Amino acid sequence: MADDRNAQGPTTGIVPHLTIPSRGGQAAIEFYTRAFGAEEVRRMLAEDGERLMHAWLRINGGDVLLHDEFPEYGHEPDIVPKGVIIHLQVDDADEWWNRAILAGGIPVFPLSDQFWGDRYGQLRDPFGHTWSIGSPIRKQEG
Repeated sequence: MADDRNAQGPTTGIVPHLTIPSRGGQAAIEFYTRAFGAEEVRRMLAEDGERLMHAWLRINGGDVLLHDEFPEYGHEPDIVPKGVIIHLQVDDADEWWNRAILAGGIPVFPLSDQFWGDRYGQLRDPFGHTWSIGSPIRKQEG
């Protein structure tokens, strides 16, 4: 893996960039670390020393950027995330699901076996973002 500690963020691909409401950016990093095993690549605070200006996380091999709200730069204050689901395709949906729920995720669509062949569910993180978790259904041996 390339040493990207000096980069501001990923240089290729499509990367979700999440706005975290109510100055919750630093708490979001902690949640994503506990819930999804996020690795922090970079964190920058704003000049006020409190708000998160920029963070770069790596989750399950993919990148996620996030920041606090900045109404003074035209961001909508007290944003309520909606209309997007961030999907995690993983090796063991039950393991990832349980870890996320224990960290504070709220079930939206219960984890269960689906007709398309995945074990799949959706949860909402404490900051309003919806995540789906899926893995191939494991066949019973015997």
